[in-house]
Amino acid sequence: MKKILFIFLMLFTSLSFAAAPEVGVNFDKTVQTVPTDNKDKIEVTELFWYGCIHCYQMDPILSDWVKKLPKDVYFKRMPAIPRPDWAPMARAFYAMETLGVADKLHTPLFDAVHKERSLNPGDEKAILQWVTLKSGLDRKKVEDAFNSFSMNASLNKAAQVFKASTLMIDGKYITSSTMAGGNNEALQIADFIISNVRKDRNKK
Repeated sequence: MKKILFIFLMLFTSLSFAAAPEVGVNFDKTVQTVPTDNKDKIEVTELFWYGCIHCYQMDPILSDWVKKLPKDVYFKRMPAIPRPDWAPMARAFYAMETLGVADKLHTPLFDAVHKERSLNPGDEKAILQWVTLKSGLDRKKVEDAFNSFSMNASLNKAAQVFKASTLMIDGKYITSSTMAGGNNEALQIADFIISNVRKDRNKK
């Protein structure tokens, strides 16, 4: 672990940051390792909330970055639930995944909240109705997805993991636009973390 952090610091000194990145400032270690879905790949998890303006601003930049990720990197999204009133949007995300419409409706849902201002992120009934209309699916099918057996397990898992507008790499490191100094800087730091996790794995 110390070797990895040392490599981070050596690499970061070559970047054009205003100040040298610091552990606990520009990136950090997770309190404990979070299990990943696929141990054969380096997992990058975006922790977000549809009601978060910072997440909304990050979304198009992050989407472009994801398209260029190497084959050994796996990207996924996880809704953050630090407060009960964030749960309706988390429920919407998991329901859309279950229904197979998450890719189609992810950006439009962000737009409905922040651009069109037509949807209250805390109003679960309105969110369910929005998903039904935009997906074109039967309302009963959407309601079943919102209230599926696996939903509570997904929500409980999400509620245990950090805050919104954060990137978690390999279940061990976190950075964010706030920590890094901007959206592009956060992705730049994520790239270096990915590179060094890869190097560390190759040594084993």
